[in-house]
Amino acid sequence: MAEFVSFGEIMLRLKSPGHERFFQSPNLQATFGGGEANVAVALANFGLDSSFVTALPADDIGDAAIRELRGLGVATGEIVRSGHRTGIYFLETGANQRPSKVIYDRSGSSMSEATCGDFDWEQIFSAAKWFHITGITPALSQSAADLSMEAVTAAKKHDVMVSCDFNFRGKLWKYGKSAPEVMGELVKFVDVGIANEEDCQKSLGITVDVDVENGKLDSGKYAALTEKVMSRFPNLSVIAITLRESKSADQNGWAACLRDKDGFRLSRHYEIGDIIDRVGGGDSFASALIFGLNTYQDRQQALEFAVAASCLKHSIPGDFNRVSADEVTKLMSGDASGRVQR
Repeated sequence: MAEFVSFGEIMLRLKSPGHERFFQSPNLQATFGGGEANVAVALANFGLDSSFVTALPADDIGDAAIRELRGLGVATGEIVRSGHRTGIYFLETGANQRPSKVIYDRSGSSMSEATCGDFDWEQIFSAAKWFHITGITPALSQSAADLSMEAVTAAKKHDVMVSCDFNFRGKLWKYGKSAPEVMGELVKFVDVGIANEEDCQKSLGITVDVDVENGKLDSGKYAALTEKVMSRFPNLSVIAITLRESKSADQNGWAACLRDKDGFRLSRHYEIGDIIDRVGGGDSFASALIFGLNTYQDRQQALEFAVAASCLKHSIPGDFNRVSADEVTKLMSGDASGRVQR
């Protein structure tokens, strides 16, 4: 069994070519992705013993998703083959002032129909030291929300560290429960919280006066926000929040902050221009923070590693962050020129 376990839904990603609108040409680029799978892949890429747990149909698409994960070094032995379809998301990549668009087609997917008792948590957590989940899975359905609670409860029973990216997906919360209603209970079992400002506000119902639309961020307000989150959830040992200055679809400022019992930390700030693909940027931050917290004694270093890794992800098409730990540490050390390496 793996030491680092991630749980959620992997989807078929269908993207319009380049920066085209949907069906501007009769083509869609097919790959795989999804928040929790992205984390599992990045952890494996950093050299950690990584496993992904999900439900997939016993068909050719499910087989292809598993082959992709295995090929990237992720253990797939605990994937349950059940249900009748793989979830899909469609992506149209924006440019300049035109935003990117995501359309979900996940209703009735194997993961949304999975139920408590489908997974052998005793076996899954038998050698685990870390478990990662997000706010996406409990948004899929009531059964997925119940299953998410079963998973974090089992993780704590086995003394496994739990991280959760609070990811708010407004298009998914359609089964009668609100995000704060469900996430407020789930986060009580979490050690390391990961979010952006919208996730804190809409997943947890915790607000401060933060304006994310004008492209500028006030770090002082994020210090207050992290303090409020940890006050509401004293079980959290760490809360990390990404700070994205969205100036256009192609140009973002990028940084993050972290609060623990020793106080508030702010990372280096990166200016990211000519963005190739920002989808998966938050997942790359989450995976790199997990790696950093398990690698560095200094949490400032862990934060810097996470921000640098997620900065690099913006240069890579697809959901997965395909950078090595060495490439991340080079950027951390100031090598940001992009010069050809010969």
